Amino acid sequence: MCAIIRDPVKKSWFKHLPNLLSTARLVIAPYLFFLLWHHENKLALAIAFVTGWTDAFDGFLARKLNAQSRLGAYIDPVADKLMLSGLIVTMAIMGVIDPWLAVIVLGRDVLILLMVGAAFAFTKIRSFPPSIWGKASTAAQILFVLAMLIHLAGYRDTAILVPLKWIVAALAAWSGIDYAYRAVRLGRSLVPRQ
Repeated sequence: MCAIIRDPVKKSWFKHLPNLLSTARLVIAPYLFFLLWHHENKLALAIAFVTGWTDAFDGFLARKLNAQSRLGAYIDPVADKLMLSGLIVTMAIMGVIDPWLAVIVLGRDVLILLMVGAAFAFTKIRSFPPSIWGKASTAAQILFVLAMLIHLAGYRDTAILVPLKWIVAALAAWSGIDYAYRAVRLGRSLVPRQ
């Protein structure tokens, strides 16, 4: 691996690997939803597990190779959000999880997208770091979806699903409120004082 990194030609190709991994997750996501819909739960779990590791690996590679890019900064969170939200929607449509939970989770995401869109359209703000509550909400959603996939694959009838469901709902609602509060506060700070 060190030889690859030291070779300038190979290094230039290798620096694209984080973005390629993120793009692969975007491409694989619909197939994963298809598998889940058709009750191919063990294969869906395996693919979700592998894509989860590629998410961690592409971030590690980007930092290690100093290969962070503007494109990667957009593709990576979009791939993650598509995968997670798509799994939640598929599970809700299948009746595996409560529809109201999907509404809360997706409602929060739509709220954030609207706020980011408004910021892009009406301000010069281009950086939207996630809050601690947003990170906690995403982590809870990942654990819940993973636990549900394990359950559906028949490996474990886990009692943790019910508490996780309520944690996901609470954190999604609270982080949505927190993002809205932060957006209002930021908007007020941008209005010139008279």
